[in-house]
Amino acid sequence: MLASLLGGAGIIATVACNDQAAFEAPSQRDPSPASDHMRLAALRRAVEANGFVRAKELAIPVDSRARDVGKLIFASPLMSINGNISCQSCHLDEFGSTDGLPVAVGVGAEGIGATRLASGGQIVPRNVLPFWGRGSKGFDTFFWDGKVGVDRGQLVSQFGTDAPSNDPFVVAVHLPSVELREMVDDTPQVEATLVDESVNSANLLQSKLAQRFAQDPVIGPRLAKAFGTGTDALTFNQVATSLGAFIRDEFKIRPTKLEHFVFDSGPLTKSELAGGILFYGRGKCVACHGGPYFSDMQFHAVAFPQMAFGKNGFGIDYGRYNVTFDPEDRFKFRTPPLFNVSKTAPYSHSGSVATIHDAIVAHFDPLRLMDARKMTVRQRADIYARLGPASREPLPSPLTDEEIGDLVSFLTTLNF
Repeated sequence: MLASLLGGAGIIATVACNDQAAFEAPSQRDPSPASDHMRLAALRRAVEANGFVRAKELAIPVDSRARDVGKLIFASPLMSINGNISCQSCHLDEFGSTDGLPVAVGVGAEGIGATRLASGGQIVPRNVLPFWGRGSKGFDTFFWDGKVGVDRGQLVSQFGTDAPSNDPFVVAVHLPSVELREMVDDTPQVEATLVDESVNSANLLQSKLAQRFAQDPVIGPRLAKAFGTGTDALTFNQVATSLGAFIRDEFKIRPTKLEHFVFDSGPLTKSELAGGILFYGRGKCVACHGGPYFSDMQFHAVAFPQMAFGKNGFGIDYGRYNVTFDPEDRFKFRTPPLFNVSKTAPYSHSGSVATIHDAIVAHFDPLRLMDARKMTVRQRADIYARLGPASREPLPSPLTDEEIGDLVSFLTTLNF
């Protein structure tokens, strides 16, 4: 399975690996301290002017009792209807809160990393998103296609007018437990009423999950105490609210080297400074990667190679179009936030790019990452279709490998 997933689209040098340094293209990064005070001052002004704030300004306080039981729920396989997969199965510390794979492998899978990919589980055709900052202040657009978010003050989700919460993050937390292949196994062993992808079936399934958690001798009493109710009255919304409290607190944005530089006059290396100047200047990265999370929370097209499978089948993923059905939204995906980005390889909605270096290349020279001779006619037609929307984005000027190396250096200042 690993070989077919990685080789199906003529993609060059894509691997399931989190050893970032081993795969970056060589560059002449300069680790010596930057001393150009005019450029340092200009970068500080640019970072702050584009919405960067201290980490503590983004955090939302959570109830400690809900957070503590949410930690248990996060690690519990009771969250899946077949009882063999938890949130933690695909959101691991060693991969920066992702799974280190091109695309997720859901129910039926075992192990982590390449072992999980080869274990025979069901493929979830998108790259696992990290949790950093999710549900913090202003972070209210979720998933690659924005299927949960806020539009002109109104909460939008697959639940329609039956949303289980007025908090978009809590609504987003509801969805993985009812996602086929992710945490629900679409087999004869699972009741048909639970897999027809309706709001009613979601409610039925989540009611069963709530009963499980209520009956658990450790989680049940703690969950009931957190909400001041009896275990027999617990609902899945309380399960999701507790899980959301844990994720909000555990994965909140933390101070970074960039914060220390901007607000405390901390140092940068010459390569980090050069990368920052590119990020806010000729590289045009900030056109989409602005704001406190380095994302405009909008939807853009980048002609990344498309891995096998695909949300729409046959190796195709229409992205935002699947939510809006607007042809203008084909191949668009939400701008990924950039905190801890160097720890969350591989990249893109289909995990088709192994390194940050190549992810940057894809923005202005995507054909460099593909071998058209190894692609089928349909695969080439797909890339032609995606090149059109991508060409209408604010593309950067062509960058040298050394300049890309400097950008990568700057992005590491967002790690914590």
